[in-house]
Amino acid sequence: MATYPSVPDGGAAPVDAAPVSDSAEATDRLLARLDLFDQRPDARALRARITELLDIVPGVRAVDVGCGSGLAVAELADLGLAAVGVDPDRNMLARARARRPDLDLREAGAYELPFPDGSVHRYRADKVYHVLDDPARALAEAHRVLAPGGRLVLAGQDWDAYVIDSDHPGTTRAIVRASADALPAPRAPRSQRALLLDAGFERVGVEGRVVAFTESDVLGMLLGMARAAAAAGAISEERAEEWTVDQQDRAERGRLFVAVPFFLVSAAKPTEEALVS
Repeated sequence: MATYPSVPDGGAAPVDAAPVSDSAEATDRLLARLDLFDQRPDARALRARITELLDIVPGVRAVDVGCGSGLAVAELADLGLAAVGVDPDRNMLARARARRPDLDLREAGAYELPFPDGSVHRYRADKVYHVLDDPARALAEAHRVLAPGGRLVLAGQDWDAYVIDSDHPGTTRAIVRASADALPAPRAPRSQRALLLDAGFERVGVEGRVVAFTESDVLGMLLGMARAAAAAGAISEERAEEWTVDQQDRAERGRLFVAVPFFLVSAAKPTEEALVS
């Protein structure tokens, strides 16, 4: 699944590890965070732009890799596509099926998709590739299942480029770096254009957007990042506490600010005519 919270929390489980959520309670907490993020106007705008870049054609097969709650699968199905969601998390798939029993949701990961060669026309993966330890393998699998002319869109954040307002910029940099280093591919969007070209895709495009968080519900994520950085030895307990007090004070005064850079990377599999020429 797209193992990410409503706002980034500095960690996520591998997309091919099943199950990702090891309890019903953990799944429910994650689903609540997903729902909170998905309702934001900027989140809806990101999903809408992904759909635009996919160049929707009703009736064709589309796969959402790391489908999580199934929201994007439902949106694609409602647009008339033969939409399929794949996710390795059995608990999350059960929740998604309960919400939309009509959806085609399958237990699978990004490295081994349950489709024959050339049988998929649209491929999307939203906030997934930062947890893959071998993105080139995932893109090779995407290339395999896509039909000639099929389109792909990858969406995700750069975990090493978070912007957090703080009175302690040095500590902030250390916390952001520690959070990024805890992931297999925290800077995934930076390499995706090159990886797509290397994998044989064409018409590769890159767009950037920034999502800003100022609400107090982002505080839990920030404090979690500070605790994790201290536990990893990136900062001392004293620096973590100092930074935490600063962020708590900002939350109380309505002065929190976190900006997360997101990138949308799109591409197409060459047509057979292009391959011949």
